[in-house]
Amino acid sequence: MKKLVVLGAGESGVGTAILGKKEGYDVFVSDKGKITKEYKQVLINFDIQWEEQQHTESKIFDADVVMKSPGIPDNARLIIGLKSKKIPVLSEIEFASEFTSAVIVGITGSNGKTTTTMLTHYVLDNGGLSVNMGGNIGDSFAKQVAENNAPHYVLELSSFQLDGIREFAPHIAVLTNITPDHLDRYEYQFDKYIASKFRITMNQTADDYFIYDADDEVIIKHLDEHPVRSRLLPFSLKKKVVNGAYLEGEHINITIDNNKFIMPTSELALQGNHNVKNAMAAAMVAHLLKIRKTTIRESLENFHGVEHRLENVLKINNVQYINDSKATNVNATFYALDAMTSATVWIVGGVDKGNDYTELYSLVNEKVKAIICLGIDNTKIVNAFGNCVETIIETQSIKEAVHIAYKIAERNENVLLSPACASFDLFKNYEERGRQFKEAVREL
Repeated sequence: MKKLVVLGAGESGVGTAILGKKEGYDVFVSDKGKITKEYKQVLINFDIQWEEQQHTESKIFDADVVMKSPGIPDNARLIIGLKSKKIPVLSEIEFASEFTSAVIVGITGSNGKTTTTMLTHYVLDNGGLSVNMGGNIGDSFAKQVAENNAPHYVLELSSFQLDGIREFAPHIAVLTNITPDHLDRYEYQFDKYIASKFRITMNQTADDYFIYDADDEVIIKHLDEHPVRSRLLPFSLKKKVVNGAYLEGEHINITIDNNKFIMPTSELALQGNHNVKNAMAAAMVAHLLKIRKTTIRESLENFHGVEHRLENVLKINNVQYINDSKATNVNATFYALDAMTSATVWIVGGVDKGNDYTELYSLVNEKVKAIICLGIDNTKIVNAFGNCVETIIETQSIKEAVHIAYKIAERNENVLLSPACASFDLFKNYEERGRQFKEAVREL
């Protein structure tokens, strides 16, 4: 019996353990931290061996294959040791893909991937396809393959998940954009992060499709230097494309093999240029998978977005409170500030991932009346924006940040939580940060 070792007992780890058990592996799960009560119970129910708060090397180094959680970096001592012993270390996505023959849509990018994934799934589901959604969102891909396999998957894929693939090949790959993010995991080398995102195309063939943002210079440059085998379907707000999607006046135009689809942007449920691009990508996927044009149109008119992504929470004294906790990098915050139409009190900060704030200067000068810092170390933010705004206040809790914002913001202004940073210093994740923000606003 082959031995599967799973490092990390989170959603992807426990899902992989369940699938491994079902496929006849001897499974051992090891987590350096504490395993939650819920996941522990799942492992007990499936009679899977586990350990927590340690990695017993003698039980790990006899593995035939190892699945590591996306949170464990490649340069961790344990991973280097496994690789030196030529033991394959895979991501959950790679492991699970071996046990399904489903048509896979893989979606990656620095920003917009969650919205595009949820929107794509929504359109395909409305079109009558039997389709699951997973990856970086919801139930793990592996768990779904084990318990509820479907003929179609829409997977949101992070660069960390793509780093652990070998043969995984989505039939349709979508790359929403590439901006500097997670550089701390890529030795602060942008090229390594770009190459990581492009791994989504590495096993595609001429029968597969690659949908990408043709306005993104980073993507275009990399494509020029490293051509892919799949069929290219660009989308653009700036230029006409022969095969793909582009904006003409106020209309989205999509042409794939002389088959045309046109829709006015005014009818999109999600407004803003970045959402026009997300809609283009989702519509092209649906078009390729033979969803009727009327269904695509109706779906794009009715989809109302993602929690923690420019989510209007409440209006209090005519001040709009907006939860954009999912903005964990500078580019995501750029979109948020760009979408503000009146003066804004901006709550920002957390764990810096090598951020360069210069691209925000003009927007901050134009739209931000005060900055409230929310992080353990705010030095970089204070230094970056000290000359842009008069008021910068440091806080240590979301409640305190919201109370100060309440005092500063005036009628017809906004209070925007858009941190541009990871959440791990004061919160478990961006969802917890967003929920605490919403609770604090409701308690005002």
